[in-house]
Amino acid sequence: MSIKVRKTIKAPQEMEKAPDKKGSLHQNGLTVITFCLHTQGKKGAFFLKDHLLLYVKSGIYTVRFNKRQYTVRSNEMIFIPKSTLIEYDKSGEFGSDYTLDYMMFFLNEQLLEDFVQFADVKLISPVDDYIPVSILPVNELTQSYFNSLQPYLKKPEKVSDGLVKVKMMELLFHLTDSNERFLNQLIQSNNHKNDDIGRMMEENFKNPVSLHDLAYMSGRSLSTFKREFQATYHTSPLKWIRNRRLDEAKKLLLETTFSVTDICYTTGFENIAHFSKVFKLQFGLSPSEYRKQFTQDELNGQS
Repeated sequence: MSIKVRKTIKAPQEMEKAPDKKGSLHQNGLTVITFCLHTQGKKGAFFLKDHLLLYVKSGIYTVRFNKRQYTVRSNEMIFIPKSTLIEYDKSGEFGSDYTLDYMMFFLNEQLLEDFVQFADVKLISPVDDYIPVSILPVNELTQSYFNSLQPYLKKPEKVSDGLVKVKMMELLFHLTDSNERFLNQLIQSNNHKNDDIGRMMEENFKNPVSLHDLAYMSGRSLSTFKREFQATYHTSPLKWIRNRRLDEAKKLLLETTFSVTDICYTTGFENIAHFSKVFKLQFGLSPSEYRKQFTQDELNGQS
């Protein structure tokens, strides 16, 4: 059995290097990136460091996260909260030369808070009435907004930071005006978090997470998260993650034929040299030596 592992990248940081990127704008943690490519199918994974609004102008973009799957088609959008691991399949549509044209808007919490305060929009339901992620159709006015961004994306060096923020706020106004439940989704993205630290850690130990990400997902401040974690597990969160990844790597070495490189990326390590070093420090053998020795021991035991 073998697999082809694709390294999970951080979004939006590492998306700037994508070969199909056509333009981008930035301002103090706010990012817009536009992409265009011809493809009959492309798969991958990324970890969201910020909230994401994904708009598909043409083509099909399917995302999977939290055991759910959503397919965003031409002229649709989806909002996905931060600190989420996304697996995707994307392709152009038959009859359009398989063109996939889409935009990603990465929003920080400060922008969402500023928008809610500035817009003075009244919620239509209690914030604790959880609204699942949904596909948002894009109307004519919102389409005109996307068209208005094109000159800025062509010459980003001439766009001031203040104007980038204004354009982001304009997008949120368009979406809340056309979809009355969208504002609730924005607010709940900062409130609907996982209180179970153990379950949250098990779900995310393979992801490229920081301490701030872990604290956010647990619904705690950074200091409270570290203090509660230490009291419960008698170690730091990062040491726990390293050891959990190593245990998972050891299991895969013994139970699968995955390559050492595939196991490195599958278990969340980002560098093969670092993975081999910490594995040897933990178990006394390099990953390849560990597999060879214990596989041979098993064979000897059966003879």
